[in-house]
Order: sequence, then structure tokens, then C-alpha cells
Amino acid sequence: MVSMRARLLTEFVGTFVFLSVIALSGAAGSLAPLVIGLALAAMVYMGGHVSGAHYNPAVTFGLFLRGVVTPPTMGLYWLTQLAAGLLAFWFAFLLTGHSGGVHPGPGVYWYSAVAAELVFTAALVLVVLNVAATKETAGNSYYGLAIGFTVVFAAFAGGSVSGGAFNPAVGTGPTLVHALIGHGSLAHWWIYLVGPFLGGAAAASVFEMQESVE
Repeated sequence: MVSMRARLLTEFVGTFVFLSVIALSGAAGSLAPLVIGLALAAMVYMGGHVSGAHYNPAVTFGLFLRGVVTPPTMGLYWLTQLAAGLLAFWFAFLLTGHSGGVHPGPGVYWYSAVAAELVFTAALVLVVLNVAATKETAGNSYYGLAIGFTVVFAAFAGGSVSGGAFNPAVGTGPTLVHALIGHGSLAHWWIYLVGPFLGGAAAASVFEMQESVE
């Protein structure tokens, strides 16, 4: 059995690298979603066999609701993911000298941003549940690509609406760093907590219905 220390180390490293890529992906321009998705796929392959490669509190929440992880494990994963996210965006600030929060697109109402975060996070968590947390697909070699490319299409389709976090750590890291360094606002932070966690819960419910189909 893999130790909790190894699992938390893997979650920290995977989340840090993944979110550092997000924080620095602006240089990729319109290809940023592809860069981000490939980074996630690589980190999922790196850590899937150790920690499950969640790198996202909403993913951990969905797996908790399906009984895959225990409440103490969920709490430890959340703390690790959020700490890694803060460090990743701080690291990006040190490299670039720029800090910026995540926020809905121009003219987007809060409920549209929440809806986008909910739906695309649900898609991500549902893919994770189906390709990496069920015996029917155990041992497959495509799980990392499936998860990574879910983030690609989510970012292309929903990024301009909500800002494209789909992950409470992505919503928290830049928001807090920008507030501490750039005197940014915390006004939109709740969107990136409520939307993704509701998405994780929705995905767990859909997965339960999928399993009940004979």
C-alpha cells in the first residue's frame, strides 16, 4: 500500500506543476488550453498510480462522494492541493512579475460563470470517475489523455465565460496571490468554489446512475 506521505507528495508536485503551467500559459496565446491539457495529462500519468492524480479539490470531492476516498484523506488532499496552488501562482509571479486573479469574462453575469464552472467541472470529474476510478476500465492506458483533453475542450468552450478554472485550487491560487500582491479583489472567489464543488457533486450523481444501468 502506498503511504500517505507519498500520496500527498505526489498531489503536491502534480498540482504545483499543473498550476504553474496554467499560470504561465499566457505566452501560448490561443493554444493555452492545449498546453494546459497536455500538462495535466503528463502529471496524471506521473502520479495516477501513487495518489490517483486528483490535483483538484472538486475531483477529490467527487471521489469522496463515491466512497473512493475517506473524509480524512479528502481533507489532507484539499490542504495539499490548495497549498500547491498558492505556491504555483506565487512562483509564476516571481518569474514574470505579474499577478492576476481569475474572473468571469467581460459582461458575463455571475450565474453564467457558475453554470460554466459547474458543467465543465462535472464533465471533468465524470471522466475521472469513468476512466480512472471504476473496475470496468481498470488498467487502461488512455486515462491521462482522456482527463487532459477534457480540460482542453472545457477551456476552449468555457474559458471565455467563467475564466476557465474548473478547479477550486485554480480559483484560489491566483485570487489570493493577486489580492496579497496586486491588491486585487476577492469578489469572484466564491464562483470558483461553488461552481466546481457543485460540479463534482453532480458528476458523482450521474456516475451513480450510470452504474445502476443494467
